[in-house]
Amino acid sequence: MTRTVAVLGAGGKMGFRVTRKIRDAGYRLRAVEIGEAGRERLRGAGIDALERDAALKGAEVVVLAIPDSAIGAVAHEIVPQLDPGTIVVILDAAAPYAGALPARDDISYVVGHPCHPPLYAYEIDDPDQRRDVHGGVAPQSIVVALMQGPEEHYDIGREVCEAMWSPIIRTHRVTLEQLAILEPGLSEMIAMPFIDVMTEAIDECVDKYGISREAAFDFLIGHINVEASMWFGFSPKVPSDAALRLMRFAKGVVVQPNWREALSPAKVKEASELIARG
Repeated sequence: MTRTVAVLGAGGKMGFRVTRKIRDAGYRLRAVEIGEAGRERLRGAGIDALERDAALKGAEVVVLAIPDSAIGAVAHEIVPQLDPGTIVVILDAAAPYAGALPARDDISYVVGHPCHPPLYAYEIDDPDQRRDVHGGVAPQSIVVALMQGPEEHYDIGREVCEAMWSPIIRTHRVTLEQLAILEPGLSEMIAMPFIDVMTEAIDECVDKYGISREAAFDFLIGHINVEASMWFGFSPKVPSDAALRLMRFAKGVVVQPNWREALSPAKVKEASELIARG
């Protein structure tokens, strides 16, 4: 069955990628874009932008490919005019988890997010796929949650998400709270600060200790490759006893003892509210 899918923010940085995927998957696409640069991007791909009210009328699925800080305001504008049974797909958990979506019992909310292509993808030989870190060219897994609505609407939302972020390795079903723990919790509150500290550590090696940037970079990236592969099970975990003793010592220097709080629902809710406010 071919469904009618309206995409708001269709010409944006993320919206343009998912819009083309939805079109190419054979859905009846209705693209909505208010920015001239985005409209020009759509025209270059042979996609005509529609006015919002016309695009929403009779749409079975509405995808909000817009900034997190705008989702609440836009949702409060459009949700009252949607037909009963419409499925609204949101591409990030922050605004839904922060309570920014309007209440309406006769529509469904589905929330999805890409995992992005995996670091260890030995089966990929294509150079273009190897260079793709965001997804859409390289295969990736996704997570999808049914926030509210009947079970069959999860399946429809999942299919749209799989089309948007194809090619797909796996689709993981999670709850809304679990998705929020993954993003912004695991990805932005755990992984990103550590990566940022690593880049600052390279600057420290260069600026304070006179080590060449190339040497510091090569040394760190190589060790990240070895250590990540061991700790995540892609190679045997065989660090020396001395290295493990030093790791435990160093964690007391560079890691806050209460770091797990960053994944708690209360802290993730606080972070989601911060994101949704903009």
